[in-house]
Amino acid sequence: MMKQKKVKFVSADEAKEFVSIASGCDFDVNVFYNRMIIDAKSLLGVLSLDLTKILTVEYNGENAPFEAFLERKNPMHAVA
Repeated sequence: MMKQKKVKFVSADEAKEFVSIASGCDFDVNVFYNRMIIDAKSLLGVLSLDLTKILTVEYNGENAPFEAFLERKNPMHAVA
């Protein structure tokens, strides 16, 4: 079953951390924005996205560190 999470990065360093953690997953991870689909394990691909926007991450697997990172970057949790 495909899982989807919304994320928002505040810096390129967070995007790099995301790619690093996603690369450790043994399943496919994609990032969606508008009609673009990017392999989340591609640093250049992720950095080519507009990081000021809310992105959708889709994956089909389980990895506790990866899912914990997604929860921390969920824009709904960043409400002040």
